[in-house]
Amino acid sequence: MTYKLSQIAKELNLEFNGTDIEIEGIHTLLEATPSQLSFFNDAKYLSQLPTTKAAAVLVDEANAKFLPETTVALITDEAYLKLAEASKLFAHPLTVEEGTPWMGEGCQVADSVRFGNNVVLGENVTIMAGCYLGDDVVVGDNTLLHPNVTLYHGTKVGSECIIHSGTVIGCDGYGFAHTKQGEHVKIYQNGHVIIEDHVEIGANCAIDRAVFGATHIRKGTKMDNLIQVAHNCEVGEHTLMAAQVGLAGSSTLGRNVVMGGQSATAGHLEIGAFATIAGKGGVTKSLEGGKTYAGFPAIEIKQWRRLQAVLMRLVKKR
Repeated sequence: MTYKLSQIAKELNLEFNGTDIEIEGIHTLLEATPSQLSFFNDAKYLSQLPTTKAAAVLVDEANAKFLPETTVALITDEAYLKLAEASKLFAHPLTVEEGTPWMGEGCQVADSVRFGNNVVLGENVTIMAGCYLGDDVVVGDNTLLHPNVTLYHGTKVGSECIIHSGTVIGCDGYGFAHTKQGEHVKIYQNGHVIIEDHVEIGANCAIDRAVFGATHIRKGTKMDNLIQVAHNCEVGEHTLMAAQVGLAGSSTLGRNVVMGGQSATAGHLEIGAFATIAGKGGVTKSLEGGKTYAGFPAIEIKQWRRLQAVLMRLVKKR
């Protein structure tokens, strides 16, 4: 699905001057290609304006001068809101039409399973009653989907995976732009989810699709029940997550991170490889790998224990 840049500008009620080319999607300043639209709404990304390869950028007039000559500036003082409006143009068209999957040898599929179009199943895939696999879903060899698993369109699941009942993969991330009147405008989530090999996901988990690009669960990760992974997160290889862990959008976890029950992250931060977050730990900033953290906000566990001891002594004195 592509649109002329002039057509997009018209839909967004923006003036257009420049080369009229076909636009095939939206991406960040860093990742956008010469056939994609991007946006600028945060000063911390100013350094990315001169180097972006985007065909056009939604940008305020003051910062348009930093764009390369090859990039068209779509001038607006509400770039994030215009991004939300533009995202609807590129949303995957939803339909109740059913398709017939391509299946490798040895697959077992319950009669009540439903498929979208262009679904591909590897060899020896088992899909139990009540599952739904949307358009363009791919499932690798020897993977097991327990009853009532939902894989939204574009989801890629690797080989030797186990996904337990009630889990939803590829649902929309929680993204909205806000008008000056305080109204909330949906940002359509046009990315997808990639689950690599040997991943196990517990019951009633939710893994959101990316805004653009991918939410990525890397190989060997094991997830307990009732876990939320928000849009554009990246979970490193062999990560362990106990029940009720929550990752806010664009959190990045290195390999072999351990997250205790009910621990969580704020968005747009990194947790280094081999870090451990104790149960109910709240990560509010990026953390070094190879250490154990506890508390809210999460700090190194030795420091947290000293803090708890001091607080207890104060309580006893009172």
